[in-house]
Amino acid sequence: MNPRPRKEVDVSTFEGRFAVRLKKLREKAGISQVEAAELVGVSRATYFNWESGSNYPHIKNLAKLAEIMGVTPRNLLPKK
Repeated sequence: MNPRPRKEVDVSTFEGRFAVRLKKLREKAGISQVEAAELVGVSRATYFNWESGSNYPHIKNLAKLAEIMGVTPRNLLPKK
């Protein structure tokens, strides 16, 4: 069975730009999606949706994400 092809993240949207930023920061921090999800306290599917641009995290999760990624909450958000 072949894995599903990954769709491209739509970087024309805020969610898409956030997804790309989140993935880069996670990779820089050297942690997996599963580890990140566990550290934030969400399911792997929820975290995956954040990195795919399908969903955006609730504000209560932004501070925890920033802490995990080693940035300030403001630096977690994508630039224009």
